[in-house]
Amino acid sequence: MTVAGEWESFYVIVGSSAAALTGLQFVVVALSADTEGLSTGSDVFATPTVVHFCATLLIAAILCVPRQTPASLAACLAAEGLAGIVYAVIVMLRFGKEMHYKPVLEDRIWHLVLPSIAYVALFASGIATYRHELGALYVVAATALLLLLIGIHNAWDAAVYIAMRKRER
Repeated sequence: MTVAGEWESFYVIVGSSAAALTGLQFVVVALSADTEGLSTGSDVFATPTVVHFCATLLIAAILCVPRQTPASLAACLAAEGLAGIVYAVIVMLRFGKEMHYKPVLEDRIWHLVLPSIAYVALFASGIATYRHELGALYVVAATALLLLLIGIHNAWDAAVYIAMRKRER
């Protein structure tokens, strides 16, 4: 089964959105350059947001590769999911350390829990793709959307935080 016919438009939209939002995240980081205390949390807040957008873009790219076999698709998705799980663990270990900002429950949900769920789902659907490609592709699509929404939420959260910090000063 190829993705080109049924899924191509979906992944063009999702991948393009992720690429554009990655560029906008660079603007957010540039705006925060003079915001005191933000740089200490960039490895927990800003960088993971870019990683989630890039992971979404990579999912779209993987699924649009021509002549992808179920085995190669499974391997690519599982490898990306595993890399995401490792990165999510790294972010968890960094979370709360040396930050001027005290994270609240919403931060833990959007920066730790949901990304972990997304990358585990991507890894599992990658493995499942080999045997149940059609069903797994729906999970992959949901995962791509989840990562995109996580990135949008976290970028917006950072932009609001930066604006409020600048306003206070």
